[in-house]
Amino acid sequence: MLAFLKDRFDIRLGLITIGLLIIGALSVYSAVYDARMADVFHKQIFWICGGLVVLVLLWTMPFRFLQFISYPAYFTSLAMLLAVLLLGKTVSGSTSWFNLGAFRLQPSEFAKITTTLALAQYLSASDVSLRNLKHLAIAAGIALAPITLIMLQPDLGTAVTFGGMFLSILYWGGASRFTLMAIVGPIVVAIAALFGTTAFLIAVVVVGILLFLTRDHNILAAVAFSLTVLIGISVQSIYDGLKPYQQKRIATFLDPSADPLGAGYNILQSKVAIGSGGLFGKGYLHGTQTQLNFIPEQWTDFIFCVPGEEFGFMGAVVVLGLFTALLSRGVTIASIVRNRHSSFLAIGLTGIFAAHIVINIGMALGLMPVIGVPLPFLSYGGSALIASMSIVGILLNLYAHRKEY
Repeated sequence: MLAFLKDRFDIRLGLITIGLLIIGALSVYSAVYDARMADVFHKQIFWICGGLVVLVLLWTMPFRFLQFISYPAYFTSLAMLLAVLLLGKTVSGSTSWFNLGAFRLQPSEFAKITTTLALAQYLSASDVSLRNLKHLAIAAGIALAPITLIMLQPDLGTAVTFGGMFLSILYWGGASRFTLMAIVGPIVVAIAALFGTTAFLIAVVVVGILLFLTRDHNILAAVAFSLTVLIGISVQSIYDGLKPYQQKRIATFLDPSADPLGAGYNILQSKVAIGSGGLFGKGYLHGTQTQLNFIPEQWTDFIFCVPGEEFGFMGAVVVLGLFTALLSRGVTIASIVRNRHSSFLAIGLTGIFAAHIVINIGMALGLMPVIGVPLPFLSYGGSALIASMSIVGILLNLYAHRKEY
């Protein structure tokens, strides 16, 4: 029995997940301890239990079933994203949830998984290559369909995490360096444009050189460079078209101290909380920023502050170490599976985790704009937690069937 379990269950991935769930539960409890919101912690424990059930179901389901449901699950998720725009509940300016009484379902969290399934199914075909422009365009269309619906909610944070998944799959699938640069370049230039003309010009020159060095065709390189410059020049117009709260988030990212008691409050308090933890922290349930509720609803997007303040630098290192190990296991599974669909699926799901981790912790440290991206296994929230557990369940399934073609 033990030998069978060892062969069919990735013990390291299982232990990493349990470790993160324990840290998450302790962090949520601490965050609501003095806020008199015990129901938040109780709900989180309920969702952890529900997530474990989902994990086991996905781990034990027939391997080929994941391939069979790839396209049906994808189109179902598109239908749900469309339905939520018409029937969903609006919270903080975004119509992203179905109100199911005690539970709010966020379809976009699961759309990331179903989109990865669809991309893996399409790209695993023997006659499909990411170096073929037509095939690349179809793959991009599969990713852009849910992203477009999510942007209409609008939910920029969730839409951005699709990028981490898609870029991971492109790289893993052998897309050319030019293709990757043509996608990343406009993003870099657009961000640089927010910091002023000098930063914009430097970014344009660097991206232009890289496009030239990685080019497959001179005309395509010229087109990609032109579009990159055009996007950079359009940033101000795009910024002017954003909703006021979105503009405020970007302005706060650029200079949190400009509005220390308003839009920049959370970021500044988050940095104070993490910095005040020192080397070993203030002790569990003794974090002043946490227990005195300086950070509103800290149990959601800014949950990383809790271990950072109460367990200090060493606590933050443990959390980052577990996340690094999680991503490492995902890449390892993608490397050892013999099935092409499984490999694409594993790397795409790992890319989702990577995007969430980098953006959320970047938000807490003031290195990223606050765009509402939860930290896997730690942040409070049913849909996000169950989606994370679903990803682990699928990775465990892929590991169990790693020897199958």
